Amino acid sequence: METASTSLDFSSLRRTLAGTLHEPGDATYTRLATPWNLAVPTSPAAVVAAATAQDVAAAVKFAAAHDLAVAVQATGHGISSNLDGALLIHTGALDECLISQSESGGTARTGAGTTWATVLSRCAALGLAGLTGSAPGVSVAGYTSGGGIGPMARTFGAASDRVRSLDVVTGDGELRHVTATTEPELFWGLRGGKGSLGIITSMEFELLALPTIYAGTLFFDTADVPKIVHAWAQWCPTLPPAATTSIALMQLPPMPGVPEPLAGRFTIAVRYVYTGNEDDGATWLTPIRSAAAPLMDTVGLMPSSMIGLVHSDPEDPMPVAEGSALLTDFTNTTAHTLLEVAGPDAKSAQLLVEIRQFGGALAQEPAEPSALCHRDAPFGLYTVGVGAPPDLPGIKGHSELIVQRMSPWAYGGTLPNFSASSGQNGFAGSYTADALARLGSLAQHFDPGNVFRVGQVPAR
Repeated sequence: METASTSLDFSSLRRTLAGTLHEPGDATYTRLATPWNLAVPTSPAAVVAAATAQDVAAAVKFAAAHDLAVAVQATGHGISSNLDGALLIHTGALDECLISQSESGGTARTGAGTTWATVLSRCAALGLAGLTGSAPGVSVAGYTSGGGIGPMARTFGAASDRVRSLDVVTGDGELRHVTATTEPELFWGLRGGKGSLGIITSMEFELLALPTIYAGTLFFDTADVPKIVHAWAQWCPTLPPAATTSIALMQLPPMPGVPEPLAGRFTIAVRYVYTGNEDDGATWLTPIRSAAAPLMDTVGLMPSSMIGLVHSDPEDPMPVAEGSALLTDFTNTTAHTLLEVAGPDAKSAQLLVEIRQFGGALAQEPAEPSALCHRDAPFGLYTVGVGAPPDLPGIKGHSELIVQRMSPWAYGGTLPNFSASSGQNGFAGSYTADALARLGSLAQHFDPGNVFRVGQVPAR
């Protein structure tokens, strides 16, 4: 990793911190500044390893006083831009996780560094569930700030819909407790605004009384890929909101952790989560189960805390190139086009090309509106390519070709968590013009020094 040089003296900030401050040349600096996507260059001026919310506030005030940009990461999944010269605030140590149970479900209070894996683990014994994404290793705060659209979205909506309160350090260095009544505008923007208005230090949100789900993945061999893609296109419109599904065209390498039937071959995965009873879940899945003989069938009754097994997203950092788009429909014609550009005969450069079905509860505006836009998009396209850095431009180019070929069904725009790697352009595409203008106005009010100008912020 290249490091940034700076003549700025951080000693006064260092003395105020309960945590630590690390500068280039320090091994801890390198560890904390490295994102999950190893292809993203990060060379901040310094890294603050925050131990308290007050550390975050002190770091933001210091940055504002010295005209430094501020960025934040906990697990590193949301970093999208070169952080050269910025002050990076690492919130991984803010890992509070308090779970309370009620007759209707429960609530969780989590810190900025708490991951969904921790929440799900604490919920398991209580029969509770949270609206995690497909990768429970990401932080709750970062995921939820982008709306949070996961494997139960059609049933329960976005994770941001369940938020009750947030503690946040805004760009003026103030630590604020935000609810729908105390700070309604900020409450709107923090739920879907993806870090453009401040650094969330903790949050409280609702949990569901959901001890089990009927869920898992069906994997099919190369020859059956076209049949399954077309079957899935016809099956999706029939599904009730209790079911959330996606398909993934996959080319998994033969390496540790990859099941032998899938390693080194082109396969398709049908992911499925049903939140009702097991018998009904099996009945709704029958058209796909009977479409071809699966290589593997992992669908069954499981604790809701094990939902991460459905997608089994990689946990270890790697260099990746990503792409995303929203789609208006997924018909047999759409399926045919997808197969032409990303199917078994297309010589695809992607590790994974995924189509997610949305709709259901996700398409309904919550009781407390939020900055999350494009909720009524019926489908989402997502690509992931992995390779050595010299190969990534070609992989990214192929991803862009896939998006271009699918453009006849383009909904327009993206979703914040799916376009995080695209920086400011991706951020702007995640919102309507009205929502973007509203976020910009809020940013001017709460961040007068424009410290949150790196990556996912409205242009100022």
